[in-house]
Amino acid sequence: MSPISTPPLMNKKVNDFVVKFANVNGSGSASANSMFAKAIFRMGIPVSPRNIFPSNIQGAPTWYEVRICEQGYLGRRAGKVELMVSVNPQSMADDVNEVCEGGYFFYDNTYPLDFKLIRDDINYIGLPLTQIVNATFNDPRRRQLFKNIIYVGSLSYLIGIEFSALESIVADTFKAKPKLIEPNVSALQLGFDEAKKAFNEPLPIQLERRNKNDGKIMLEGNAACGLGAVYGGATVCAWYPITPSTSVAEGFEKYANKLRKDPETGKNNFAIIQAEDELSAIGMVIGSNWNGARSFTATSGPGVSLMQEFLGLAYFAEVPAVLIDVQRAGPSTGMPTRTQQSDLLISAYASHGDTKQVCLFPATPKECFELTADAFDIAERLQTPVIMLTDLDLGMNEHICDDLEWDDSREFDRGKVLSAEDLDNMDRFGRYLDIDGDGIPNRTIPGTHAEKGAFFTRGTSRDEYAIYTEKGEAYQRNMERLLVKWKTAPEYLPKPEITNRAASSSSSGNGIGVIHYGTSMAATHEALDQMSADGVAVNDLRVLAFPFSDEVKAFIDQHDQIFVVEQNRDAQMKTLLVNELEVAPRDLQSVLEFNGDPISATQIREGIENNLKTDSVVKSA
Repeated sequence: MSPISTPPLMNKKVNDFVVKFANVNGSGSASANSMFAKAIFRMGIPVSPRNIFPSNIQGAPTWYEVRICEQGYLGRRAGKVELMVSVNPQSMADDVNEVCEGGYFFYDNTYPLDFKLIRDDINYIGLPLTQIVNATFNDPRRRQLFKNIIYVGSLSYLIGIEFSALESIVADTFKAKPKLIEPNVSALQLGFDEAKKAFNEPLPIQLERRNKNDGKIMLEGNAACGLGAVYGGATVCAWYPITPSTSVAEGFEKYANKLRKDPETGKNNFAIIQAEDELSAIGMVIGSNWNGARSFTATSGPGVSLMQEFLGLAYFAEVPAVLIDVQRAGPSTGMPTRTQQSDLLISAYASHGDTKQVCLFPATPKECFELTADAFDIAERLQTPVIMLTDLDLGMNEHICDDLEWDDSREFDRGKVLSAEDLDNMDRFGRYLDIDGDGIPNRTIPGTHAEKGAFFTRGTSRDEYAIYTEKGEAYQRNMERLLVKWKTAPEYLPKPEITNRAASSSSSGNGIGVIHYGTSMAATHEALDQMSADGVAVNDLRVLAFPFSDEVKAFIDQHDQIFVVEQNRDAQMKTLLVNELEVAPRDLQSVLEFNGDPISATQIREGIENNLKTDSVVKSA
């Protein structure tokens, strides 16, 4: 069986190319495509898969893009792909156009290919997938599912996936259902044999075993958040389902069922409550935290909008709470299955009046795990809500990261919680009294001391002893103390990560600096490494938390030209930097991407190079 056209073959590429799968949503392809990516990971080759799916349940086109990069760059690669596996007639016209010149279009040739889909500069690889499954399986559902497994098996031959790696993935996937192992391995073998029979030799894009993934794992950010909540001491999760955050609560339940059960009775030591809406969910979180439990919720932009008033209550009443916001494209319901970094401002200034909320910005699943656990300590230390902003790309895709670690000797930081003995030694407990000048008052857990420890929690104005008052001077003292606490907060937050690539260029500064956060990290580092290799070195700072530490302002002051990379239309991080650090807007230039796809190194590099001032360029050594 020969290709339809015979353009010049692509030069051999080893461990550096992109494979994209075009499927039908709801066809079971996600499991097979994930198997493909995980097998490459087990070969020790860095791999970065991304599931691109519609917001309907079944029937529409869906894609799964896998970047293989031996150098370890895991951001999305812009441009066309080397291999397109297209098994969805609905999307074939678009799929053909995504193949690079000399690349490969793999399709089901049980039926003739429309001549309109034929390009003379790419290679067509046909395998009769439908014919094969019809001849092998009687059950229609098995035909649909195993068609996916068969094309993965054929790719094992075509691009060099080690068959043993695929077998190990199947064994792990179906270890709870061992009867399914043999049929899936047989389907893989069938695909391998059919491809070997049809094609004289494999493709020039090939995989070769490496050991680049030692000490690494593949994990979804949402699952990592759920596990981090368990390790962070959470015992209550109140939530309302919303894409793309639902699997945070599901992950918490999965891990809590293993790790949060009473060893003697087997009963759950945790509670998961599906609320009637997002407003109820955050209300339950605040109530349970006020009672002393560590509680959290997970949502996306529309949920954060609905939670505004309760977040203001928690800020003003100084009740700890943790909220995980898995961002998606907005506004309104936007594109609920596309990624963005568009909730910064609504989160940082959540609620009405003079309100500021602590925010965390993880970039990897490992940081999702660690920062979720840290968020509960931070919330209790500062007695305030903590909002962690991930996004769909990080939350719902599997990413390579360092293996997770935990110090079993670690103790939870509950902050300034007074015991009954502490209260006995005090003349009077002032719930909102600043004792040591850091803006953080003492608090009690309900029931600690009936006479001295009780106070009335309210969202209306009060004095230092929680007594209701509408006197302006008392309100102003309280608001000024909250601002002192805000200035204290960076002491307890993760510091920014700075990568210095450039030496001092002139008396005016250090040339070019780039500020980024969250999932922009991988693409930013790749872009700046490319620029440095070409002789233009750029330093970068990754923001991990808001409020900003002094290092962020110092970084801006030390560079002649600053670019801010973010995945939203309105340059929301730039707005925060201008507002909070009193930076002149003209001193910050934006590199923006907001079409719902993860930002790429190419977009970042072009955004920087097209706006460089020549006197800011630093030549690398």
